[in-house]
Amino acid sequence: MFMQNIERKRCSKMDSIELMATSAFGLEAVLARELRQLGYNDLTVENGKVSFTGDALAIPRCNIWLRTADRLFIKAGQFPALTFEELFEGTRALPWDELIPEDAEFPVEGKSIKSKLFSVSDCQAIVKKAIVEKMKTKYKRSWFPEKGPRFKIQAALLNDIATISIDTSGAGLHKRGYRLKTGDAPLKETLAAAMILLSRWKPDRAFIDPFCGSGTLPIEAAMIGQNIAPGLNRVFAAQHWPALGKRCWINARQEAADLADHDQPLGIFGFDIDQSALELARYHAEQAGFKNLLAFQRQDIADLKSRYKYGYLIANPPYGERLSEKRPVVELYKSMGRILKNLDTWSFYILTSHQDFESIFGRRADKKRKLYNGRILVNYYQYFGPKPAVLEGPFSKPD
Repeated sequence: MFMQNIERKRCSKMDSIELMATSAFGLEAVLARELRQLGYNDLTVENGKVSFTGDALAIPRCNIWLRTADRLFIKAGQFPALTFEELFEGTRALPWDELIPEDAEFPVEGKSIKSKLFSVSDCQAIVKKAIVEKMKTKYKRSWFPEKGPRFKIQAALLNDIATISIDTSGAGLHKRGYRLKTGDAPLKETLAAAMILLSRWKPDRAFIDPFCGSGTLPIEAAMIGQNIAPGLNRVFAAQHWPALGKRCWINARQEAADLADHDQPLGIFGFDIDQSALELARYHAEQAGFKNLLAFQRQDIADLKSRYKYGYLIANPPYGERLSEKRPVVELYKSMGRILKNLDTWSFYILTSHQDFESIFGRRADKKRKLYNGRILVNYYQYFGPKPAVLEGPFSKPD
């Protein structure tokens, strides 16, 4: 899938870097699979993050290619910090003179979970002071104007262990650049991509989202189907770092452009009853480069049918979180169970927070997975259809 012989001329002095890709809880295994496909196999998987080692080229490649990661960080260091003095000395001991230039802008943001140092603002101030003190020693000056490239520092304390890292992404990786407008309750692009990757959908098979809203699931499916890197057309914080070098970014973007398969046919359909949401979906599809490739249509799920066999229905229906919505949502799930029986060769993948979904839908899931949609705990119910007798689907790429 990826070029193993991509030009790896020395594009930076950064030869071996500890990196950390973060994700929503429940998506760590999906993210790890993505990293292995990119060729990074020495992984440490923890709650909400996957750590690994890479060269300088790994920074642009991972930022450009990862579909389910929230951000990519350089891990500057990790150490116990039970006191402010330990936090200060541990941070000051790190090689900041090698990590950030003299003119860098380096804001510090922090978080603290189950740690004695619980004051985030105090921790941020101490980390900032420690970095300044280290840089004073290197650059022989008492004040730094911070008018150069941005290096956002994260100081995260978990169970009294401090992890100090530098954000390479800038804006979160869910910002692909196509969703300039949002509708009600938008599905995050990273979660939409994870839903599709977990389904193991292939682009030769039909894809339906009966609650497509502003189009995120169909658009992410199209990007996966044509192997288009989600970050190919956006900017990252590390692009402006002088130590990384332009060659790294040129090589990584060229790899992504070469591997895009624009000739792959797509049978992706998005339905919704909200006309304004469909207009947003069409606008977003055009922004993503799929103006004439995705079909968006106003249709109630009660009218759902398809002439295609062995397709995939992937959906994020209403959850009924508000009390006034609970009864309509129950009726919706009941009707879904009845209607989808007609698609007897299809596989269904449905995300909802409703704890009684299986009994209302009328069928136990073959598999379910706990995920988070924002701060809402949800289950991803997976119903596997029969295996097709013919391997090639109706949207196979012509020879």
